[in-house]
Amino acid sequence: KIYQASSSEMFGDTPPPQNELTQLNPRSPYGAAKAFAHNMAKVYRDSYNMFVTCGILFNHESERRGIEFVSMKIANAVARIDAGLQKELRLGNLDAKRDWGYTKDYVEAMWMMMQQEKSDNFVIASGENHTIREFAEIAFDHVGLNWQDYVVIDQSFFRPAEIYDLKGDYSKAKKILGWEPKTSFKDLVKIMIDSEIDKLQKYR
Repeated sequence: KIYQASSSEMFGDTPPPQNELTQLNPRSPYGAAKAFAHNMAKVYRDSYNMFVTCGILFNHESERRGIEFVSMKIANAVARIDAGLQKELRLGNLDAKRDWGYTKDYVEAMWMMMQQEKSDNFVIASGENHTIREFAEIAFDHVGLNWQDYVVIDQSFFRPAEIYDLKGDYSKAKKILGWEPKTSFKDLVKIMIDSEIDKLQKYR
């Protein structure tokens, strides 16, 4: 059995909500590469009757997320600002919308896909989308700070071909796998902030 890690980045700027039948229109090298692998999975599934399941996962975040991702960049900065170790957070397009979920929930969905008798494509998402501004607002509010006092817009972080609106429709996964997300967006942000705060306390 093979699991293909497809991505919501394959959808690019196609209007939401995006599901398994939504046209792929990637707007980045990453999205294009994911679309190629996704299509090749279908080729091998159809040609050789191989079990190749594609999980089309929307943004899945956790306390283990890399600092190069905007979610952890925000979480880490908020913890550092709260501790007096940093003065500002520089971000790009605050209006970009993403469908954010908790990695633990999504890994469970991946496991469930692999238990099926037949391979298929499944969108795994929260069914909601939130702007980067909302993420920052909730994050700073969690430590009692006003995000507007610390966030600085930096044009160098704007993408040359931005993806503005991603929101997944996970109804197929709910119907066939019996899967639904368990962790709310607000709880996800708080989990990441609390983890970063705990890390800083360990080194004080």
